[in-house]
Amino acid sequence: MPTPTSGPDGHSERAVDYDVVIIGAGFGGLRAFHEMTQLGLSVRIVEAGSDVGGTWHWNRYPGVRTDSESWTYCYSFSDILMQEWSWPEKMASGEQVQAYLAFVADRLDIRRHIDFGHRVDAVRYDGDANIWTVTGQTGLSYRSRFVITAVGLLTKVYDPPFPGLEKFKGDYYLSARWPDERIDFTGKRVAVIGTGSTGIQILPIVALEAEQVTLFQRTANYVLPARNNPISAEEQRAIKKNYERIWSEVRNQVFAFAMPSPGRLHDDVTDAERHAILEAGWETGGFHYLFDTFDDVMVDERSNEAASEFVRQKIRAIVKDPATAEKLSPNYPIGAKRTALGHGYYETFNRENVSLVDISEDPIVEITSDGVRTAGAAYDFDILIFALGFDAATGALNDIEVRGRDGILLRDKWQAGPRTALGVAVDGFPNLFMVSGPQAPFANIPPITEAAATWIGRAVKTALQSTELYIEASPEEVQAWTDHITTLLDATLLAKVGGLTSWFLGSNIPGKPRSPLFHFGGANRYFDELRESAESGFPGFTIARSGSRVSSDRR
Repeated sequence: MPTPTSGPDGHSERAVDYDVVIIGAGFGGLRAFHEMTQLGLSVRIVEAGSDVGGTWHWNRYPGVRTDSESWTYCYSFSDILMQEWSWPEKMASGEQVQAYLAFVADRLDIRRHIDFGHRVDAVRYDGDANIWTVTGQTGLSYRSRFVITAVGLLTKVYDPPFPGLEKFKGDYYLSARWPDERIDFTGKRVAVIGTGSTGIQILPIVALEAEQVTLFQRTANYVLPARNNPISAEEQRAIKKNYERIWSEVRNQVFAFAMPSPGRLHDDVTDAERHAILEAGWETGGFHYLFDTFDDVMVDERSNEAASEFVRQKIRAIVKDPATAEKLSPNYPIGAKRTALGHGYYETFNRENVSLVDISEDPIVEITSDGVRTAGAAYDFDILIFALGFDAATGALNDIEVRGRDGILLRDKWQAGPRTALGVAVDGFPNLFMVSGPQAPFANIPPITEAAATWIGRAVKTALQSTELYIEASPEEVQAWTDHITTLLDATLLAKVGGLTSWFLGSNIPGKPRSPLFHFGGANRYFDELRESAESGFPGFTIARSGSRVSSDRR
């Protein structure tokens, strides 16, 4: 264990175990570790799982894949990593992403700095000593100057809310806590409950083996074709040769994808031209349909309706049963909920062993010993799969007792919804940072984590170089950022869909206040905001010595 550290002025300070403790060993945690060690700091990662991977460690369900093109679902800070790693498929499987993060941890020699199998239950700040104490359920305890949470946006599982689950005689599984061993669905009657991205990925795989699969759908989702395919050796060479251009496109794209802006609006083309453009986006696959067709899909109602109706027409053309096709056709703007990518999803409903139950019309009442009972019918199953989503953005942080200055509890501060500065800091919690925290963008996540880690690194370096010992967001900066997040949301069509249940706003969790959990102004704009904050000397942040409470706010 490291020896006690001394302050920048050479005077002895109360002992810390590490300069920085990072919570989580997924994309955010590994990237933050690299950033902190580049500053010469001692760093320890605490991880609840048995391996690196974060989301990809826990989500092992059948069909799990990225919805981002694999060559951008990775780190850009190291040319060595980019050149040494080769992605086998366009849309990487969960196993491939897990292998990539294991490769990063090994290549950068990070594993020996990680405590696996320790779930953090409390993070407490001692204002007099300017020290954080991180404790785990296993008895682990570390003291550090800085804490970085990298717990993930989609970590806190939404448990099944249906009564009677304990009576079910068969097996049931939560998609985000899938067992290591393979589940054999052969000859089984299976229920899949939930039609977010996870349920949409699970259904086609399970249908290949099961005797019967019934999908329980509350809200229809827009599902775009992924068009996944292997990456040839020639394509691999081209990707590695062109990474500079690829990452330039990523940093300038609203969702941090390697897609140039289409540079056109709904009214720039005729109806026939519009249809041809949407058709090309559909055939290209992935999120090219949303982001490589028209720039105003998320802000202009006519542009959005044209894109939405195009998908509905595709559903009606693919799904042979008209009644099923109509149930699968969403009646809200595309993008108002998390749009999914599919791998034969709509085609799966043409199989004789697949059926659909619309629980918006016939809600689930209880789980019985034999299966599921809705208001109007009873269904017998051998296996239940719950793909109900997550308490997004704030859930994992609220599960931890995070106490800042004067003992304030973070979850209490966020009772009406999260309030942050830049999605990385909170007033009253000095030297505590979040990688991809609430009010940061929901986009292609690895570039978001890189931008946040870079900003945190510059903030910590500034505090250390100026012989100061803490950096803290001001209440005014937090209020300004929260107002900014609301303004960005109001400029999109998401703000106009009041009754829609969406984890973008927290409305999928009963009792959770409806508020904007994410930055909806575009990842490229967020990157600029972080960079401008650092280059301007962190306006809206107090950089001071412990105990002095003398503000050097540079707003």
